[in-house]
Amino acid sequence: MDFRYVADQIAKDIAAGRLVPGERLPTQRRFARERGIALSTAARVYGELVKRGLVVGEVGRGTYVRAALPRADQSFTEPATHGIDLEFNFPVLPEHAAVLAESLRRWIKPDMSVDVLRAIGAGGTPEARAAAVRLLARGEWSPRAEDVLFAGSGREAIAGVLAALVPPGERLGVETLTYAAVKSIAARLGIVLVPLAMDDDGVTPDAIQAAGSLRAVYLQPALHNPLGISMSAQRRVDVAEVLLAKGIPLVEDAIYSFLHDDPPLSSLLPDQSVLIDSLSKRIAPGLNLGFVVAGRTLRPEIGNTIRSGAWGPQRFALAAATAWITDGTTERLRADKRTDAAARQRLVAEHLADQDVRADPRAYHCWWTLPGSWRAETFVAAAARNGIAIAPAAAFAVGTGRAPHAVRLALASPPLSALASALDRLAEIARGDDLGTE
Repeated sequence: MDFRYVADQIAKDIAAGRLVPGERLPTQRRFARERGIALSTAARVYGELVKRGLVVGEVGRGTYVRAALPRADQSFTEPATHGIDLEFNFPVLPEHAAVLAESLRRWIKPDMSVDVLRAIGAGGTPEARAAAVRLLARGEWSPRAEDVLFAGSGREAIAGVLAALVPPGERLGVETLTYAAVKSIAARLGIVLVPLAMDDDGVTPDAIQAAGSLRAVYLQPALHNPLGISMSAQRRVDVAEVLLAKGIPLVEDAIYSFLHDDPPLSSLLPDQSVLIDSLSKRIAPGLNLGFVVAGRTLRPEIGNTIRSGAWGPQRFALAAATAWITDGTTERLRADKRTDAAARQRLVAEHLADQDVRADPRAYHCWWTLPGSWRAETFVAAAARNGIAIAPAAAFAVGTGRAPHAVRLALASPPLSALASALDRLAEIARGDDLGTE
């Protein structure tokens, strides 16, 4: 029997859901016996499934259906369907629904202006820009109201900014591990990503210097996703000096800045930078609005691109956000989420105390370098088998080099008790307590 035919049958079972993500396949010897084929044929079947990216496996640990089918951009964009979601960060505290509803109840009245129901451009309204200045201010820095633009979401803001600054086929510098959605956006815009080396302080100035011609650089200086690190004040100065000397625009993703007080890197080069933020983490992904703070030479083209790309804001969302910022609702939610993130990091420190975990106590995520016996893909599959969704390093890695044997844990979504249980189970898996028996 041709091994490709058998592999096709397994592939159909995976596609149809008869074999689910994280499910362990039989040993090759048992598979050969059940299928009535030679052991050498079974080995070729398993090799073909690995080659197609449908399964992952290691000697001594078994072969598992992949937790997610591979994509060309190694990204992920949809919420996990596992019982405990540690793959996506949705920091929505249960009590905040009532807080937001009360704020909207005071604002939405029968005589609400019909202007709220009309279309709006990327420039928003003077009231919205003033509110955005208040929301985005950090430390002694605050943006200029005239530099503020709006988009439908943070991802739409990123798409609009990158489309404006980096033509198809041109090069965008990014950290070697970067926000997964940027990989997907760049692929769809035809942008070439250039990985920039990092150390424990973030991207290195030498990496930018040595990268050659770049149309822009996209960075996450505060609570980097997935690593959770933040640039020191000196590193921000050094990176800004290189960007200014080379004339390279900075695109700064500040999505987690509400958990962080240091001024943004873009404050050091205000006319050569773009700062991007949104309400997805500050409030909720279902109540979203993107913010763009663009230097005066960059702003016109970015505004035009957001408009022509249909990435602009919804006026109702803009008005609601303005109300939430003005009446103090966003500040209340921010304080609550800072407390919540710290509590979740304490659970990580307690339940993964014997593991190589990098975590900022302010962040909603952490980076776990796995024990030497584990590969990231196999660990993700083993976690999925236990109903826990996590993200492998490959989802964030840029370039052709081998991704680290590490995973990111997004901590925001499950209740604290469920998070504690999931961390305990993952620690057991990491120690080799999930090898199973035949």
